[in-house]
Amino acid sequence: MDQKQSSLSFGRAFKNFAPLGPLFRQNAFFLAMGFLSLLVVDGLQLVIPLVIKGAVDSLTLREATSNVLFAYAGWIILLASLMVLFRYIWRLFLLGHARMVEKILRERLFSRVQTLPESYFLKHSTGDLMARFTNDLNAVRMATGMGLAAATDGLLLGAAAVAFMVSINPALTLYTLIPAPFVVVFTRIYTRRMSSGYQRVQKSFGDLTQQVREAYSGIRVIKAYGQEEWTRDKVIARSRHYADENIKLAKSLAVFFPMMMIFTNLGLAIVVGYGGGLAVFGDISPGDFVAFTVYLNLLTWPMMAMGWVTNLIGRGGAAMERISSVLESPAETTSHTPETKKTLITGEIVVRGLSFAYPGQQSAALESLDLKVPAGLFTALTGSVGAGKSTLVSILVRLWEPPAGCVFLDGTDILQLPLDVVRNNILVASQDAVVFSDTVKNNLVFGRKGVDEAKTEQVLSLVRLDEEIKSLKKGLDTLLGERGITLSGGQRQRLALARVLISNPPVLILDDCLSMVDARTERDIMEDILKLRENKTTLAITHRTGALRRADLVLVLDKGTLVQAGTHQELLQVGGIYAKIYSDRLLQEKLNGL
Repeated sequence: MDQKQSSLSFGRAFKNFAPLGPLFRQNAFFLAMGFLSLLVVDGLQLVIPLVIKGAVDSLTLREATSNVLFAYAGWIILLASLMVLFRYIWRLFLLGHARMVEKILRERLFSRVQTLPESYFLKHSTGDLMARFTNDLNAVRMATGMGLAAATDGLLLGAAAVAFMVSINPALTLYTLIPAPFVVVFTRIYTRRMSSGYQRVQKSFGDLTQQVREAYSGIRVIKAYGQEEWTRDKVIARSRHYADENIKLAKSLAVFFPMMMIFTNLGLAIVVGYGGGLAVFGDISPGDFVAFTVYLNLLTWPMMAMGWVTNLIGRGGAAMERISSVLESPAETTSHTPETKKTLITGEIVVRGLSFAYPGQQSAALESLDLKVPAGLFTALTGSVGAGKSTLVSILVRLWEPPAGCVFLDGTDILQLPLDVVRNNILVASQDAVVFSDTVKNNLVFGRKGVDEAKTEQVLSLVRLDEEIKSLKKGLDTLLGERGITLSGGQRQRLALARVLISNPPVLILDDCLSMVDARTERDIMEDILKLRENKTTLAITHRTGALRRADLVLVLDKGTLVQAGTHQELLQVGGIYAKIYSDRLLQEKLNGL
């Protein structure tokens, strides 16, 4: 954690809530009703000591009768009942406001995460993001709910209690407030320490969440390698660090609250020592003495609330800073020239002088790459591992932004096209098939409108998945496990491919999307796909010999640049990298009996 974060002050923590200003204005009615009810509760609390004063003075003067005492008791019960009612109202409105703030922030966070570029997720783990959706949002809710109520309640009740105490005896009030400056100084010192502690706790929680998430998502690999104990030790280490950070914070809190109690009880000692003498000598009545003591007890809550609010604001401010860092992160650029209205894509892709390196990497993934994917043809892209094939795909769908003037779609710089146009017209079926914890049908349709049953049956048949889906207990309505764990790897790949084929986009990129399917089945599926996509652009990243022979054009990448281009027969005659890739793959398929 940098020095800037570790020195987070109360003022800065409070300023971190500035982005919530519009939400407070939006909930102005709820806040007004809540604060009004809170004010009524505080007023009723201030009246009760006056009732007690009257009862005590009546007893002291021996003027109290049963009726008088019952009357005083009735007033206290009535005031307490009204306090219960209005306390319910202010909690309903003020804490309801906090819940609305939490809801809107969660929605904004999720919406922003959906728009963040690929580079953001290289720097921030899933666990860290989940911590902002859980711990951080909870801290902000507490600060904008109970923190706001306690701060207002403390200030109003504290100021009013002091005013009533002054009305009883100014000198006694002055003496009892002697500890107050020490409270202010002590609170200021510990605010910085606790804010830093909250930052460390929240970061540690994010690390722990990430470790546990990876352990759950990779449980099958962990079991296969027999590394349960090793994984457990890693989680335990993260958990221990999280506990240590919480213990450090607890130590600060353990000092803070007892010290606050000492300061407040010092005031009570002064009342007993000095105020008792005033009552004995008649400077104040016994009723005044009792009422003063009750007001001092009421003042104890604001002094304690000051510490509690400090904690809530410190923690909430640190959390809000982390949330704001996500909300303020720049989203993907939708278009560098918004006036471009092109929506119809025929599918020609041209790359000119494209060089690209991932953030933090010195070597380029693509180096002065030039190539052309003709519209309406089946083009195969091949090359050795690390040649830059998947990087090129990521750039074509603008998961990574290319330099201007390097990538063209139908003759238009891809940066000048709106992002939704690019991604609606270029769809990718990748090797890493993502299947969601939902029904087969919802995974297939994926929220698109107007997809009828005939269409789903067509694409499932095309990828040779129709009979397998029918064999499931509920067919298309079968609920798949997390990440589609109930399906095999090949089934997940074919389901993800069927999801893409429903749209049958102008440009389809097949990024080794059938790597877990045997070569014979892949060959049959590819033949049907190409029939479906006649006169549409299809780009397949593959090493499979059947796809390479079938391609109208083969492009060969090596070390981020195009080294060969031509038909399958032309490249075999030329020899070189392609001939070696093809012959090695052909030998492997023959050895596998394919």
